Amino acid sequence: MKDAIRSIPRELKKLRAKNLAALLVAGVVNAFGVTVFLAPVKLYDSGISGASMLLSQVTPVSLSVFLVLLNVPLFLYGLKKQGPQFTFYAIYSVVIYSVCAWLITDVLPIDVSFASPLAGQDLLLCALFGGIISGTGSGLAIRFGGAMDGIEVMAVIFAKKLNLSVGTFVMAYNILLYIVCGFVIQSWILPLYSIVTYMAALKMVDTIVEGLDRAKSVYIVTTRHEAVCEVLSKTFEKGITVMKAQGYYSGLDRKVVWIVLNRFQISRMREQVHEVDPAAYIAIYDVADVFKLEPEQAPAEIVPAEAEAEQAPAEDTAASP
Repeated sequence: MKDAIRSIPRELKKLRAKNLAALLVAGVVNAFGVTVFLAPVKLYDSGISGASMLLSQVTPVSLSVFLVLLNVPLFLYGLKKQGPQFTFYAIYSVVIYSVCAWLITDVLPIDVSFASPLAGQDLLLCALFGGIISGTGSGLAIRFGGAMDGIEVMAVIFAKKLNLSVGTFVMAYNILLYIVCGFVIQSWILPLYSIVTYMAALKMVDTIVEGLDRAKSVYIVTTRHEAVCEVLSKTFEKGITVMKAQGYYSGLDRKVVWIVLNRFQISRMREQVHEVDPAAYIAIYDVADVFKLEPEQAPAEIVPAEAEAEQAPAEDTAASP
């Protein structure tokens, strides 16, 4: 923890204006979705935000206060694991979210009915749009280095101690939250609709963080790697990597060709590979993100000075789609 605290000044110098601006937008969007579509009809968000909404309903304390009181200590507690930069971005996001929630609910009370005459009566509409909008805000926060909710930090800290995965911990927490909400408000209709909100938000977070056009990592095991590489290089003009491999049962030497494509290129790739080598084995995986470290960006101990004058051959680097 002492090392993490000592590194704070150095890490804070790396903060980017672009990230801060994006997190500002994320906080505003998240607050709009929660306070306009969910809170007025007593639907619940997931995570710490959902617990804050429940507490604000059973106590005279505002939602914005609980958002800060419950989230900030979790982010600070996770400082050692997550680092100063993430912690700052996350607290900044939550503060923006909290301030906007306070403005909407306490200073400028806005009712969900302004968005649609049916919105106040149609719980499914509120659940879907509340989840989509708040999920967009949460996704933006994650994509730009922050977080809108401390539940993930709590999961990282406690999941291992409970012998659970982070995903299982978060899901178990949310299920428990909705069960508690049902007992507290003496109704199961609203918690069940809140699950719809949770699923819609989860899908939006995935879409924002990973993008609509997710890249595909393609591994091709073939005995005709030169012909396969030639046809793929001409067709897609992508970097290609070739790795040595050996069949476990046959003991035969083979080559594994690796290339990163987008989903629209997969069908054509299959056709061309099987034309060259009908016996080729193809495995395709989703890729969350693809980036390339340029020689001038790499640390000196990783990239020699003379590398600036040399161009790495295309076949040694898997280029982004």
